[in-house]
Amino acid sequence: MLDSTKSRRLFCILSGISGIAGVAMLMISFTINTGPPLGAPASEFTKFVHESYASILWGAWLQAVGPVFIVLFAFALVHLGRATSHLAGWMTFFGATVLMMVSLIEITFYISALYVDPPLMTSISRELIWAVQHLYFIVAAPALFLPLAIVLFNSTVLPRVFAYLALLVGVGFAIVGMASLLTLTLPASVTSLGSVQAIWWLAAAITLIVRSGKLARSS
Repeated sequence: MLDSTKSRRLFCILSGISGIAGVAMLMISFTINTGPPLGAPASEFTKFVHESYASILWGAWLQAVGPVFIVLFAFALVHLGRATSHLAGWMTFFGATVLMMVSLIEITFYISALYVDPPLMTSISRELIWAVQHLYFIVAAPALFLPLAIVLFNSTVLPRVFAYLALLVGVGFAIVGMASLLTLTLPASVTSLGSVQAIWWLAAAITLIVRSGKLARSS
């Protein structure tokens, strides 16, 4: 029994660390790969790409690997909430997969923008990056946060406020996705809302670590 308690507490701690690591990697990636201002001419974007070759690639690496740790944390919440065989748990897995794929698609276009042949590759990649960013709001974030909210409502893994906030994030992103659908290039005021996800994951991960002892004893 004691070993089981220790094992469950270690699982909670490691899961929380995974979430924190994922958020940290994303924050670093956006810091080192800021990109030129939205609305900048194609020539300025091309200049930025050629002058920021290394930072773009490292930022892409961090943005590719970081979500893996966040997805792992999301899976851990489903496991701890004993929802792996429930529809809400399955849909959380689906949503995490969608979020991961959207992120990888965007990163692919970051890297393709570095190619100088054909000559229009950089400009085309820029447009595709802007197009993919719509998917975070239309489907990726809602598909993950809405079922995860249901998982959290039906468990005591995290305080109930996290379930309400997850529901708010999912619905909020879906509304923003529909409201900005006719705006091909999302303004910074919209794309910056992505940080709301990071704040939720970070707070949830820290809370899980703090509650690890209580969760282990109540299992």
